[in-house]
Amino acid sequence: MRKLTTLALLLALAACQSSPRRPAAPEQPTLDVPAGAQSVTIAASPAAVRAALVSSATEKGTTVIQDEANMVVMERTMAGANPALDAEFGPSDNGIRVVRIRVRFTGAPCQTLAVQDLAVLNNARTALEQSFVLPGNPNTMQSLRGLKSRAEQGSTCPPV
Repeated sequence: MRKLTTLALLLALAACQSSPRRPAAPEQPTLDVPAGAQSVTIAASPAAVRAALVSSATEKGTTVIQDEANMVVMERTMAGANPALDAEFGPSDNGIRVVRIRVRFTGAPCQTLAVQDLAVLNNARTALEQSFVLPGNPNTMQSLRGLKSRAEQGSTCPPV
């Protein structure tokens, strides 16, 4: 009986060691599209979308402040006076004003949902920092469509 138990254990161990192991694909998060945000579906992988975002920001001189597998956050400093933003959000008189662009994305190799939202930060990186969410507009949607085009250029996926 003992030999039989030992033989069964050895066979079980051999079966475990000989079975091929594939790394589990990372689970993609579920995204919501909050009010004021804009979204687009892209015929490319999340990694291709991320690469397109980072390379575009670098080319345009936009600072990437957060670069993760499913999110890229960028900032552009607003130089000079801006009476329209002052009237809407108050002055940024104790620090710089920046526009923060956050793009979150998730999906499969040929279908990625990208969600973009924007905020204005008055007195950025000071104790008086204030953040105001901006609604999307035709210019920001054009930017999101540019991301779609750029990410799909190198993709072998059929358009969505």
